[in-house]
Amino acid sequence: MRQNGVVTIDREFADATRFRVCFVCTGNICRSPMAQAVFEHLAKKHGVADRLLVASAGISEYHVGETADPRTLIALTDAGYEASAHRAKQFSAQWLDSFDLVIAFDRGQERALRSLARTDEQHSKIRLLLSFDPDATGQDVPDPYYSEDAFFGTVLHQIETAVGRLFRQIQPAMRP
Repeated sequence: MRQNGVVTIDREFADATRFRVCFVCTGNICRSPMAQAVFEHLAKKHGVADRLLVASAGISEYHVGETADPRTLIALTDAGYEASAHRAKQFSAQWLDSFDLVIAFDRGQERALRSLARTDEQHSKIRLLLSFDPDATGQDVPDPYYSEDAFFGTVLHQIETAVGRLFRQIQPAMRP
């Protein structure tokens, strides 16, 4: 939904009965749509989609309203995921009150999100995706935007691993 030129989250994200996760990358056209698609797929597969709300957004406004990068869509489709309806959104500070977890892909995004947080509770919701993967080397998921097409598959694999571990950690919170 767009109000006064700003994309706002749907009212459904105010539903406190569901566990709410937002994945945040730079422009919301590569990494965060990948993570959203993987997370939604896992939720459906494990029968908890009705107890989960997931979104993605970008720190920047560069791509608001655009579809995911075509290379992102190809990597997702090749791996059996769906994200064709995705439209890029910009993250808003107000969303920190609406989500249980706000997941960044690199330390720059994490810093940007933390600069928006006003309370300890909001700060506690912000995490790096790779912090959920104890086997990850490094802290950042690389941005494939300026890379070769094949690198999108590599990044997707890294996201699949970390999102799978994140999902297993929060799955108990999604039980009725």
